[in-house]
Amino acid sequence: MDDVIVLDLETQYIASEVGGWGNIRDMRLAVGVAYHAAEDAYTTYLESDAQRLIATLREADLIVGYNLLRFDYEVLRRYTDDPLLDLPTVDMLQDIHRTLGWRLKLDDVAAATLGEGKSADGLQAVRWFRQGQIQKVVDYCRRDVEVTWQVYRFGQQNGHIRYRDRNWRIRRLPVRW
Repeated sequence: MDDVIVLDLETQYIASEVGGWGNIRDMRLAVGVAYHAAEDAYTTYLESDAQRLIATLREADLIVGYNLLRFDYEVLRRYTDDPLLDLPTVDMLQDIHRTLGWRLKLDDVAAATLGEGKSADGLQAVRWFRQGQIQKVVDYCRRDVEVTWQVYRFGQQNGHIRYRDRNWRIRRLPVRW
């Protein structure tokens, strides 16, 4: 696979401001960051670039992310009639949930697997966006993409990732990425 893209999006609103998680499209794109593995390059997208981002995803051999199917693609659905569900996708959270039966935060997986985590959270990113601190949102989103790529690569190379179970013991979770 030549054109692997790792994707993460940040939004302008939080779920409670748009009537709940059933209205993800109304959260609107604030910033998206895509890492193009073949070029070792990052591209930043703002709301005005949503169509260009969707076209880029359509051209990818594989899109990797964390909660892409339930969240990121749904945010992008505001900007297209295309359901995006036929995109070649590895959604790590979906795989983890299918295996464990419960959802893990990316930050928790990264901490157990890599010994490092994210730089902030989505609520802080919304605050920065509203304060006009777009570069902080971009930097945060890029860090999430970096962490996502590192977890994905770890899983590919080792056949597992690590997580803390509900008793805080570190466990291995087999993956086939």
